[in-house]
Amino acid sequence: MPDGKRKQDPYSTFRFQVEFDNQIVGGFSEVSGLQMETEIEEHREGGVNDFVHKLPKGSKYPNLVLKRGIVDSDNLWKWHEQVINGKVERKTVRVILLDSENNEKWHWTFEKAYPVKWAGPDFKADSSAIAVETLELSHHGMKKT
Repeated sequence: MPDGKRKQDPYSTFRFQVEFDNQIVGGFSEVSGLQMETEIEEHREGGVNDFVHKLPKGSKYPNLVLKRGIVDSDNLWKWHEQVINGKVERKTVRVILLDSENNEKWHWTFEKAYPVKWAGPDFKADSSAIAVETLELSHHGMKKT
């Protein structure tokens, strides 16, 4: 940087939105599981002792984990309850990274997502923490859109 000025600052992790089927369903305090990994298969070749071939085998994606403070809306609870009752409603979930002016910059899309785990808050009489619900979603992979 010859002029001594920074060209671009990285984006902050606290500016994001979550959409289900193109609708924002509420504010989330935390999102995790934006990860993908390509599994490999090691293959040793006879007579080659200085390295092992590592061949791509397949990719895997962990569950998407959403956390938010419990509010009057129980839509996440009801969605998971439907799955428990045998009605799996799959949705497209988008996690959107925003810049400092709230412009959309990066998008990650999770197709055919549905809840596989709901967890409620831990109650403690000696704490004033926010009651948080956690929802884990299984999905058919992650794409940057």
